[in-house]
Parts: sequence; structure tokens; C-alpha cells
Amino acid sequence: MAPHGSAARGSMEIVPYSGELDLELPPAVVDVKRQDSLYRDATMPAHAGHHGQESWVRTLRLAFQCVGILYADLGTSPLYVYANTFKKGVGHPDDVLGVLSIIIYSFILFTMIKIVFIALYANDDGDGGTFALYSLISRYAKVCLIPNQQAEDELVSRYRHRAKPSATLRRAQWMKNLLETSKAAKISLFFLTILATALAISDSMLTPPISVLAAVNGLRVRAPHLTTDQTVWITVGILVVLFAVQRFGTDKIGYAFAPVVFVWLLLMAAIGIYNMVKYDIGVLKAFNAKYIVDYFRRNKKKGWVSLGEILLCFTGTEALFADMGYFSIRSIQLSFTFGLLPSVLLTYIGQAAYLRKHIDMSVADIPNVFFNSIPRSLFWPTFVLALITSVIGSQAMISCAVATMSHLQALNCFPRVKILHTSRRYSGHLYIPEVNIFLCIAACVITISFRTTGFIAKAHEICVVLVMVITTLLMTIVMLLVWKVNIWWIAIFFIVYISTESIYTAAVLYKFTKGPYLPLAMSAILMLIMIVWHYVHVKRYKYELEHTVSRDEVKDLLERRDLKRVPGLGLFYTELVQGIPPIFPHLIEKIPTIHSVIVFITVKRLPIPHVDVSERFLFRQVEPKELMVFRCVARYGYRDKLEMANDFVKVLVEYLQYYVRDLNLYGVGDEPLKIIFHSARVDSFTWERKPSGHAIYAEEMLTPAQSFSELTMHPVSMSSRLAHFQAGKMNLEEMLKIEEDQKIIQREVDNGVVYIVGESEVVAKPHSNLLKKIIVNYIYNFLRKNSRNGEKMLSIPRGQLLKVGITYEI
Repeated sequence: MAPHGSAARGSMEIVPYSGELDLELPPAVVDVKRQDSLYRDATMPAHAGHHGQESWVRTLRLAFQCVGILYADLGTSPLYVYANTFKKGVGHPDDVLGVLSIIIYSFILFTMIKIVFIALYANDDGDGGTFALYSLISRYAKVCLIPNQQAEDELVSRYRHRAKPSATLRRAQWMKNLLETSKAAKISLFFLTILATALAISDSMLTPPISVLAAVNGLRVRAPHLTTDQTVWITVGILVVLFAVQRFGTDKIGYAFAPVVFVWLLLMAAIGIYNMVKYDIGVLKAFNAKYIVDYFRRNKKKGWVSLGEILLCFTGTEALFADMGYFSIRSIQLSFTFGLLPSVLLTYIGQAAYLRKHIDMSVADIPNVFFNSIPRSLFWPTFVLALITSVIGSQAMISCAVATMSHLQALNCFPRVKILHTSRRYSGHLYIPEVNIFLCIAACVITISFRTTGFIAKAHEICVVLVMVITTLLMTIVMLLVWKVNIWWIAIFFIVYISTESIYTAAVLYKFTKGPYLPLAMSAILMLIMIVWHYVHVKRYKYELEHTVSRDEVKDLLERRDLKRVPGLGLFYTELVQGIPPIFPHLIEKIPTIHSVIVFITVKRLPIPHVDVSERFLFRQVEPKELMVFRCVARYGYRDKLEMANDFVKVLVEYLQYYVRDLNLYGVGDEPLKIIFHSARVDSFTWERKPSGHAIYAEEMLTPAQSFSELTMHPVSMSSRLAHFQAGKMNLEEMLKIEEDQKIIQREVDNGVVYIVGESEVVAKPHSNLLKKIIVNYIYNFLRKNSRNGEKMLSIPRGQLLKVGITYEI
């Protein structure tokens, strides 16, 4: 049976061809929509009449929901920004206005304009963050260091955004050529991406301690007898509980986030207005940017250095970008502009008014300036909400770190770890036990070691500012390569943000010479793991690619007289997308037995979030055809969950049956074909391409049509296709041969499925330099031995597993 929803086949003309693939596709395209319910709400188009009104209702509902997921971290930054900026007291009354003015314009410039109104449009099919920017760039230029790109991948419906014709195509082509031809450019782009990723993970270790500790410190306003040690251990207890509940999933309490954070933002705005009216309404003068100039003129180097603390006002911006997946751009922009922005700015304005009135406040009271400015009757409600909101903000950063680790693993940049999906409804709710334990221990150690928000803030600053700079660099490439916008707009964006962010970066790095080094140390360790794992993976892949078994060798192996065929289907897992891996003849040499049907399986991750199952499989039959040996590439997005092995086999066999049918109907023989499509949807295609001197055939099933047996039950459909079959020189005997091949495959599946997994050990060549030996023989092998086995990641039953060992010298 064809999958539900298959499109009807259009007319297709096939003629022998010996040149490049020539595809003439019509403008009509059918999109495969993401199946996540929140995303459907976010992307469903508005229709005429009452449907348009419903679209706005959905947008408003999403705008309310994203308040809880995206804004908790940004919404709790007022707890510690002024406390860290003026930790030694306020030197001049107008310094408060200068800092407030910097906060206002920094928040608008970096968070509102750069992220909310520019960067959100650079999302990768709904996913954001620096890793998504790298994936987006990878789809427009071959920057991946692993040589497993295939021309067929670009035909996946989600692979390319529809770019409008532009006069800047030559500039985009120049950028594309630079990225593809320059190894230094590829490595630099990869390095920047993993640096930003490592910093984001380090940030997720720092956000829970600084947010929760800042909230807990508020207790000392009403309970001054509390010591620093006591507040630290209270914070540690809350953090342990926070990380302990991760295993249950956040979807069960996710809908409670939005009301809590919404009430928090309303309360902060009200308190800000109250403080402004009560203490000093003149703080509104801070909207005049001249106070920024006066602040730097008056404080000189001290004012410049204070930028490190002031930038904490937009910490959480990267999480906002990275966690946007379930919300539409319009809903985020709406809730940010009319919700978060006025609330946060009013809070900073109210605290500034309080500070101006209490200019002689003691240094001991500065750390709790937020709670001191709250009306006495509202202290406990505000404290409880602040604590809950800080936990919610920490939750967002933890989710961001887990999702990032999942993406890294999917693209072979991190060792294999156990990933659990905590929600059947939403694929984005993940739990990684090893990562959760690591983050919990790191957060608790940071809290116990640093003890105050001031020290944690210094560590926090370096993560925030470097991620800002890297995001600007990647956004500039996206503008050139993907958006193809006018060069003047790109220049303005780059100059404005690189210049201002460089000032912040210099201020942070100046203080960095005096410590702390923790975030960069943690990031360096994470980067070392990523670089080593990816480096060896690339080397191993290239080794296997150089030692692929030739077509003649495969034929000789399969026709050996001592080779026995046993009943069943053998699935041979390999990472190569081209050719037969060198481990196959190794298996035949040791055990001269193979199954009646063999399929070489490659599970490949594409640089897109999701691949629809109708576009998942690429097949090719290995000669001689009567031996029933196939190659298959199973393509997944980096957010797609791998099925259980038994479920995977069911889908694989279904599409293999379609392939066998289409191969005989439309692609008989080895002669390459020129294919001209006359419909918006295509059922299959076949062509030949020859990279590196190897002949490679690829056949992809986009929309399987009905089987022959089904067609015979529908005389009208049968008669309409008869002429097409005759044009392809098909006769009844050949059609029955198709049915027979399909029955053979199904029979062998019923006889049993065996999963053959290659267990390759990698060592450096004897004459390699010392550094390479340390990386490959010690660091990589240590990581490999302590990561999950491939069969566990693929959920292969132990009783059906056959492991084949081999050693590669790279």
C-alpha cells in the first residue's frame, strides 16, 4: 500500500542520456510541514474572513506562551545588573543616569533590533542559535568537513529556502566559492561555531547559579541574620531539585511557565512605575544619549570597564534565539515589543530612581538594591515570583544546552550519549542523563566556589559577549550567502554591531586578565572533545572512502563458490554514503556467509531540522542484481528521532519494495538517464554521477505510487498507465518479475532480520607525530570507550546483532 497522502504521478519522459542531470521542475512545490503542534500554530497561514481572525488568535496565544519559555532569563536580569555595576557604590548621581541610558540603548540595539527583528529571520526551519546558523550556511555552501554531501540532498523539500532573485547573486556566488574552496574558511567557520556552542553550554552552567542565588539573596532583606554560607546552600538545594526533575520532562509544567512569568513582568513594571513616581521621575532623562557620553567622560577607564557588568542586562538573548523553535516570529516580536521590553525597562528605570534617591546607600546594601526598592507590603509575593522565575529562566538554559548537545551528536561533533525524549507530543523535549548530571555538578560547584553573584557575573560576561560577536559574524555570512541583501545594509549591520560589541568585548577581556578563567576553561575542554571527535571521524571516513571496494571486487566476492547464502535479511550498517566499505570483504574472509538479501545502511544526518519519511531513503542495487544486494542512505534531520530498529525495518522494507518496482519500470539497465518532469511532485528518478572516479547510482523515492497489484484492481487507472508502461518497453512477464522480487524481499524479512554493525578501532600510523598519536590513540579512544555503542544508539536488539571488528590506521 502506498502511504496515506501520496500525490498522483504526473507524466514522465525518460530518454537515454550521457551527460549531467537535467531537471526541469515547475514552479509549484508541495511542502512537507513539520508535525509539531506548536509549530503548526506558529506557521499556519492566515486565510480570508474568519480564518484570518483565528490566525491572530493563534498568534496571541503563542505570544502569551513564549513569555514563559523565552523571557524568564531576560526578565530576571534586573535582580543583579545594578548590584554588580555599582558594587563599590555610586560615585556621582548622574552615573545612575549614564548606566541606565547604556542599558536602555544596549537592550534595544542588541536584543530587540539584532535578535528579535533581524536574527529571528535567519532561523533554520524554525530552529535558532549559532548552531542553526551554521546548518543554514551548510545548505547553501558545502562547508561540512565530512565529504558525504550528495546532490540528492538538495532536492529534499526543506533543504533550501526559496530565495528571491536578486542583483547580488554574484556576491553570494563569490562567498559560496570562498567557503567551498578555502579549507581555512571551512575550518574557521567550524571553529567559530563550536566555540559559540561550547560557550552556550558553559553559559547554561552559570545561569542557574547567578539567577537563583540573586533571588535567594533577597531573603537577607527580611532575614539579615542569614549568612552567605546559608544562602549558598539554599541555592544548591534548589539547583539539585531543579536538575533532578529534568528526567520527568518539562512539557508537563510548560504551560504553567507563561502565567508565572507574565505576572512577574506585570509586577516588575508596576513596581518600576511606583518607584519612578515616588523617588525621581527625572530619571526619564536617561533616554537622552548624552548621559552616556557624560558617563564615560566622567569615569573614563572605570566607566569603560563597567560595560562588562552592564551587558548582563541582555543575558538570555542567545537562549531566546536558540529556543524559538515552537513559536512564530510574529508572536515573539509581538510579545517582546509590548510585553518584555516595557516591563524590563520600567524595572531598570524604577531602580535607577531609587538609587538616585539613596545615593549614599552603603556598599553592604547594594547587592540587594532590587529587593530594597520594593514596597514593603509586596516583598514576599515579589520574592516568591523572583525565585520561581529564576528557576524557569534556568530551565530554559538547561533545555538549550541539552538540545545543543543533541545537535552536536547528530552531526558527529560529540561522543554518543543517551538521549531520551520526555514528551510524545513534542520532539524538542529531550533529556540526556550524562549531560544533566554534568550540568548539575558544575552549577553546584560554581555556586559553592564563587559564593556571590559578583564573581559568577564575571564568568558569565565572557560567555555572553563572545557569543554576541560570533552571532554577528555568522549573520553577516547569512546576509551575503542566503538572503543576498544589498551590500550597504550588510555593511551597516556589520560595522554597527562589530564596533559596539568590540567595545564590550575589550572591557570584558580587560577584566579577564584578573580572572575568573572558569568559563573559558570549561569551553576549552568542550571544544577539545568536539575537535578530537570530529577530526578522527573525518579521518576515518576519508580512509574508508579511499578504500571502498570496487564494483569488480564486489562482484567477485558475491560470486565466490564457497560463499553461502542463508535465509533472512541482513542490514549492514556503514557510515559511507558511497560504495561498499572495506569491512565487508573482511567479514566475508572471516565468515564466508551472507544473507539472502543484503542492504548496506547508512544513517545520515542532513543540516536541516527534519526530513519527512517520504524523502528519507536513497536506494541503489549492487550488481549482479539477482543476488539481491542493495545500498541505502537513510537521511534524518538533526532534530529527528531515530526509530526503534523494528519500526525502522518496516519502513525501510516498504520503501525498498517501491524502489524495486520503480527500478524495473523506469530505470532498467546501467545506462544513465535524462529525466524531464512534468508535474509538481515526482515519484522517482535515476541518474549517474562519477565523483573521484567511482561510478555511483542514486535512486530516490519521493512519493511512492500504487503497486502493480493495486493497479490491476482499478481498470481506469490501469488503462491510463498502459501506454506509459508500453513506452518503457515493459511487458507482463517483467511486471510479474517485479512482483516476484518483492515477494522474495518480504519472505526473507519474515525469515528474520540480522543487524551487522562494524566496530572499527582507529589508531595512528606508526610514523605519525607525537601529537597525532596522543589525539587518536589516547584521547579519542578514551572518549570512544566511554560513549554509547552504535547498536544502542540504533536501538538494535542484542539477539539480532552481529558485530564485526576491524582496525584502521589513519
